[in-house]
Amino acid sequence: MHVTQEFTDSPRSTVGLEWEIMLADPETGDLVGRAPELLAALEDESAPERHTVTGELLTNTIEVTSGIGESVAHAIGDIGNAITAVRAATDPAGIELLSAGSHPFAQWFDQRVTDKTRYHDLIERTQWWGRNMMIWGIHVHIGVEDRDKVFPIINALTAYLPHLQSLSASSPFWAGERTGYASNRALVFQQLPTAGLPWALHSWEEFEGYLDDMVRTGVMADATEVRWDIRPAPRWGTIEVRACDGLSTLAELASVAALVQVLVEHLSRMLDAGETLPTMPSWFHRENKWRAARYGLDARLIVDGAGTQRQVREHLAETVSALAPIAVDLGCEAEFAGVSTILEGGASYERQLAVADSTDSDLGEVVQHLIREFRSGPGAPVI
Repeated sequence: MHVTQEFTDSPRSTVGLEWEIMLADPETGDLVGRAPELLAALEDESAPERHTVTGELLTNTIEVTSGIGESVAHAIGDIGNAITAVRAATDPAGIELLSAGSHPFAQWFDQRVTDKTRYHDLIERTQWWGRNMMIWGIHVHIGVEDRDKVFPIINALTAYLPHLQSLSASSPFWAGERTGYASNRALVFQQLPTAGLPWALHSWEEFEGYLDDMVRTGVMADATEVRWDIRPAPRWGTIEVRACDGLSTLAELASVAALVQVLVEHLSRMLDAGETLPTMPSWFHRENKWRAARYGLDARLIVDGAGTQRQVREHLAETVSALAPIAVDLGCEAEFAGVSTILEGGASYERQLAVADSTDSDLGEVVQHLIREFRSGPGAPVI
């Protein structure tokens, strides 16, 4: 029986955000599995609000989500309100918050899985890799008003995933080791079934055929188990970008969200004008993902089907300049300008490495740096 997957009507270029946040001991910096004791009250309190506060795979994590934002600022406002609500619970409990793609020194065998059937089933199936999913990310949803636009935009936007991955890269350490990668999370996460780069599908009907094959053969129960780096979110009527590491500050989350919103609107306008969106071979996408994970903002990326290569910092700067008028139209010019701030000041992985280099590789100090940044932004003073 063919799977029919409805795509919810969604206002064009609206914004939804999800942010996964670590819970840590303020003294040691180690993760603490205390989400269950906080979530009942936080979930009840957020029920009448636009934002939500929920649990995740591990008990050391909470996730905050926005409502449907008419602008990036609207969605970021929701996230800010959610963080304020979380802090009202975590500060008295002696819990600190931080965000990055990985925790610098925590070990998987010290963590507990949230007591939900879907999480236990995931661990049972994926075993060692599943238990090692000590990863944190952000998800950016952008509303698409026409289902037929979804896969043309996804296929074109995939070329920008390494740019987004480089900007957000924040997992240079893993279980106490310097990995040599800007985003170790990117390569760990793709080990899960149905994760990684999307298949090159060209229509909604092909997507329904893919889902039919996956459900019929027992790979997944429904579309929510598609874990691609960029995917349709049929329930919300959005394209969801999932390639990014956890952003270390609210300002950086806003900047990356603005970049995604502007890129989707840009591609949507090209379709409106009757243009064919550019694509690249899947092998270029695969290589770009690895380069971005390895080198971050110093990566040299393949930027078109002819194999042209550009430094990601330069290509991003040109992209920001070219698309600035769209940011003005969408009312996100201030947040969009923050992309240039990251390019100039360095991404989170670069700041973490600088702290490690200045403290004789003291990863406890790296965690304290991340805690300060989450509270106050980049350059937060040592207290």
